[in-house]
Amino acid sequence: MDRRGIKWSKEETILAFDLYCKMSFGKISSTNKEIIELATLLERSPGSVALKMHNLAHFDPELQKRNVTAMAHGSKLDKEVWGEFSNDWEELSFQARKILARKKEEAVEGILADAEIQTLPEGKAKDQIVRNRIGQHFFRMAVLNSYDNRCCITGLAIPDLLIASHIKPWKDSDSKTERTNPMNGLSLNALHDKAFDKGLISITTDYRVIISSALKHSLKGNNMEDWLLEFAGKKLKCQVNLLLISVF
Repeated sequence: MDRRGIKWSKEETILAFDLYCKMSFGKISSTNKEIIELATLLERSPGSVALKMHNLAHFDPELQKRNVTAMAHGSKLDKEVWGEFSNDWEELSFQARKILARKKEEAVEGILADAEIQTLPEGKAKDQIVRNRIGQHFFRMAVLNSYDNRCCITGLAIPDLLIASHIKPWKDSDSKTERTNPMNGLSLNALHDKAFDKGLISITTDYRVIISSALKHSLKGNNMEDWLLEFAGKKLKCQVNLLLISVF
């Protein structure tokens, strides 16, 4: 069924917003594979889904800071969905996943490759674990896509070797505004992720890599020198708006 001309529902708009948050603005196009997949599920045209995402972009303060031009107008519903979920990323990812699961006639936790979850008894404990894992899945997808599936320091483009690192640690982050907020993430390869987590490397407010003096000293003459010291003082290969910057 072709649903062109039929008003967008709140559930459809939530799905479009969820996808918007997992995709860089420049990739919003009717030819994008993920947009085509969502359009097929919603029985709408890819152009319609792309347009809806551009409408949502009208309310994005980060685009406004960068003077990026989106659609001139968003609907009342677009504004409502943006206002409800833009500061509660975990709830957005969970509600979007519930909608998708219902439309695809599968379990909410079906997206998670975690056999342990399947063995948990139904109840609040399982629901909270599933909600947290879905939020983590959303965070990884959003962060890696924001950096074009590359390590933002080295440019390594092997997703299986990349980690969505929290700038502000998960345990210290606000569950609504920071834990699953893509702006609180860096796409790093496993080595640089560990170094960042241990405070051996960091990023300045102008997006340059800094290396701790302790690490510089221990790496002199070491064959790991090229993997770490080579990037000292250099700007990130991929830059997005970051929520917080960790500095020495």
